[in-house]
Amino acid sequence: MTKITAEHLARSAFVYIRQSTADQLMHNQESQRRQYGLTDRARQFGWATIEVIDDDLGRSGGGTSRPGFERLLAAICEGHAGAVFAIEASRLARNGRDWHTLIEFCGLVGTIIVDEDGIYDPRHPNDRLLLGMKGTMSELELSLFRQRSHEALKQKARRGALFLGVAAGYVKTGRERIEKDPDQRVQDALTLVFAKFAELQSARQVHMWLRDEGIALPVKCHDGERRCIAWKLPLYNTVHNILTNPIFAGAYAFGRTTSKVIIEDGRKCVRRGLRRPQAEWDVLLKDQHEGYITWDEFERNQQVIANNATGKGVATARGAVRRGGMLLAGLLRCGHCGRKMYVSYGGRSGRYHCVGARVNHGTKRCISFGGLRADDAVGTEVLRVLKPLGIDAAVKALEAQAGETSARQRQLELALQRARYEAAHARQQYDAVDPAQRQSR
Repeated sequence: MTKITAEHLARSAFVYIRQSTADQLMHNQESQRRQYGLTDRARQFGWATIEVIDDDLGRSGGGTSRPGFERLLAAICEGHAGAVFAIEASRLARNGRDWHTLIEFCGLVGTIIVDEDGIYDPRHPNDRLLLGMKGTMSELELSLFRQRSHEALKQKARRGALFLGVAAGYVKTGRERIEKDPDQRVQDALTLVFAKFAELQSARQVHMWLRDEGIALPVKCHDGERRCIAWKLPLYNTVHNILTNPIFAGAYAFGRTTSKVIIEDGRKCVRRGLRRPQAEWDVLLKDQHEGYITWDEFERNQQVIANNATGKGVATARGAVRRGGMLLAGLLRCGHCGRKMYVSYGGRSGRYHCVGARVNHGTKRCISFGGLRADDAVGTEVLRVLKPLGIDAAVKALEAQAGETSARQRQLELALQRARYEAAHARQQYDAVDPAQRQSR
């Protein structure tokens, strides 16, 4: 009590309240009661003005955005805070930078720190040493917790038993197994995506075809605390994620993405969801469950998608066919340096030319030639090869058109069947609870 002076009491007492996650807010009410109870302790010590800062409820102490903590630091710097109350050091900060910044500011303006163990004045060397040790131990504790939980997750993932979420098209059967969704409409929609990709060889074209035909795809959503299926016209990312997710090839994969910490505008920023090459995945177990395609088909699909990556900085990618009047636009590569050839238009036809060396190294361009003769030669050869197959191609085109109509009709029939089931189910529920129905029985 001797550390609390009239000068401290003349200023406000700030009670800082924080819990790390939204789950703790819902299920760990006792911690909140203890933290809010610090206002009573501040009154017992003699403070008349008490301010509660609870802006950071549900935010990690090691996070990058804590408006409540920043408001607390501002009040300290302005000389409004006589004391800062918290249950323990980990409530105030879980990283050394924030903790030592708080101690430094409190020492400069004469603000004391109060927790359940005692009262500390950062201007006193012994108290400052003890506060520094508390912060270091809190930071170490958090690091150990993370290390243990990550290792436990990886250990479970190595057995193929960790399912933080299940993609649309699969459902959990027990805690460590999954199987195909029994809903036939879900299965048919996903099968259609892979069939169209095998035909069109482009994720973008599959996406456009589904949108044009008005075919919705299943996506996971939340109905309160329950996960359910919603049907929506697909975004490009929805189609791309289906085609690149190994779960649909019957494989279990863990660690396909990673996080990267960068500095933006002087602040730490965490970028999550960065894709990793397959060779760097933490776990890959094939033939773990029934797939919509085989693993060989999955790998072929990934190669096709990689080859379609025009302008992605991948030197070996073939690239998709580009728009323009030239027949071979986006397909030709320079025979000298291997780079893709550019197209320029003017006069009767365009020209193919390689400027990669000039753009990247400042040297002269490799080759350049007119496109008219090249396009004629390639076009003549393509028609010569395809001419005997003309009738066959026409028959297959008719079959493909009929197949598209059948697939579209199948999805509509399944959607209608599902709607009738839900309507009948809703009617049964209504009849079961309506008072008039109960009396008639």
